[in-house]
Amino acid sequence: MLKNTFKRAFRDSLPIMAGYLALGVGFGVLLESKGYSPLWALLMSCTMFAGSGQYAGVDFLASGASILTTAVMTLIINARHFFYGFSLLDKYRGTGAMKPYLIFGLTDETYSVVCTAKLDDDIDRKKYYLFLTSLDHLYWITGCVLGAVLGAVLPFSGKGIDFAMTALFIVIMVEQWLSTKNHISAILGASVTLICLLIFGADYFIIPSMTLIAVGLVLFRKKLDKTGSGDETEVKPDE
Repeated sequence: MLKNTFKRAFRDSLPIMAGYLALGVGFGVLLESKGYSPLWALLMSCTMFAGSGQYAGVDFLASGASILTTAVMTLIINARHFFYGFSLLDKYRGTGAMKPYLIFGLTDETYSVVCTAKLDDDIDRKKYYLFLTSLDHLYWITGCVLGAVLGAVLPFSGKGIDFAMTALFIVIMVEQWLSTKNHISAILGASVTLICLLIFGADYFIIPSMTLIAVGLVLFRKKLDKTGSGDETEVKPDE
């Protein structure tokens, strides 16, 4: 079972690997361009594991931002994870000593795969979550350190490389759209986000959009539960 679980986690993590290696290299190149060694890339990617947060962290380090400013901006950037956590209470229940790392390693992409993966009976769900999170973290660390090393020895332009994360989001969304019949949650998320973007602007739309999406999902909960979001099989939460 353990072998099958790892193979499944590795297979599901391959699209994330492509995005994390590319974006991690971009982060490493950017960090090195500010005068920080590959050791900083290793330290930040091991202890932070936050794509947008780490990119912002480079500017905080370079500009000498205060701890308070850094803390507040990090909270704003990663506030969406507060909502992610609520939806994984059942899935992560009973994970024991693994839970702190699963919480730490929860990224947008890992969350997306955890929520949508249809696992067979020969897969250990708890170990699957751990393998998936660990693999994604390893990809990110590898990309960050590799980028810092390449940036130190080669002339390298990171212009446009940050689009890799956007492309990765699009791929994951398309896969989820094709694998389900009921698209209420996707349509709700896209429309609410667009409206909040127009109202609040690019700097402040994340928190209100996530709040309204959560409210909308609660209102449509009965319909989503009835259809299983379009899935043919129901995935029972771990006890």
